Amino acid sequence: MSDDAREPGTRRPRFTDELLRPFIMGTLVLVTAVQFTTRPLLVPPLAIALLVVVSAMTIGALFPWPQRATLPIVLSYVVLSAVLLAVAQSTLAPAFAFVASGIAGRRLRPRVAIGVTVIGALTAVGAVLVVEGLHPLGSELPWWLGFAVAAPVYMGIARRERRDALLSAERAAVSESREAALLERGRIAREIHDVLGHSLSGIAMQLDMADALYGKGRGDEATQAVRRARALAVDSITETRHAIHALREDTLPLERTLELMATGESVTFEIDGTPSPVPSEIAHAVIRAAQEALTNAAKHAPGADRSMKLGFTGETVSLTIENGPARKPADPALTAGGGMGLPGMRERVALLGGTLRAGPSSVDGWKVELEVPR
Repeated sequence: MSDDAREPGTRRPRFTDELLRPFIMGTLVLVTAVQFTTRPLLVPPLAIALLVVVSAMTIGALFPWPQRATLPIVLSYVVLSAVLLAVAQSTLAPAFAFVASGIAGRRLRPRVAIGVTVIGALTAVGAVLVVEGLHPLGSELPWWLGFAVAAPVYMGIARRERRDALLSAERAAVSESREAALLERGRIAREIHDVLGHSLSGIAMQLDMADALYGKGRGDEATQAVRRARALAVDSITETRHAIHALREDTLPLERTLELMATGESVTFEIDGTPSPVPSEIAHAVIRAAQEALTNAAKHAPGADRSMKLGFTGETVSLTIENGPARKPADPALTAGGGMGLPGMRERVALLGGTLRAGPSSVDGWKVELEVPR
């Protein structure tokens, strides 16, 4: 598999692969071509033909190659660049052989890459010796330099192994992320089931009570029971919508979600500390607690000023919701029905290793304080 044939989701260093490598390859081809026009060539037709082919392969190395054709292309590249090293009278021409060796290490399996570069090194040594035999004063390169062209293969192999390790790590991270998402969705689905079961049971009970009261001629009490059933239905719909919202993949960060909630409820919102990402289960518990606390404040203290403060420390996330005294009487039909209430919030937070406290505040109102470790 070529180093450019990557699976979706993998990333490569943009500067090295998209900017630096093309610049180096292009500069090598251009400068060598210029040197060919300014220096005498031992075998001009052969040298020029080799330069054209090797230059094309060098530029082509910036793009993916068919998997089946990779080995013959790399082998040809290594051998031809080794011959070019011997016949070209250019200071940069030997660089093609080193580049070819590095590309062999990146694109081929380690054992195959080493075998190909050994062939290239032997070809380079043989070509230098042949050129020295035919033109004793023509070659400027020592014959042993041919063995050195195989060295960059280890750099290519190291880069390939690093790339494979990163790919394996990314695959593992994606797999863990998917598993965590499935677990979270299962938990939310169970919570939706519990919310609907609790609410529908309460609605059914209130409606049965209303039916019985109507049968006994107690119309006012039956109407109150119907109102309580309606309040339970409204709360159930709201809680279900919030749980479904948590299933969305583009859910906003915790602080942004609470800020929007506070804006919609006309609640003062404050952040203490530097916001940072928190696990989804913790964010969901904090959001649900905020919803329950704000809903309870609106029911039991209508018109009261409400405030919400989200705190971030190195080890915990905290939330404080406080309301002042009521400015008008509470509606008994609304206060009779509700969601899971404080016991449900405490249980949800306790499962995460946190604490939730609720009680009278210093401003003759009510305060809910939550703290969860992360």
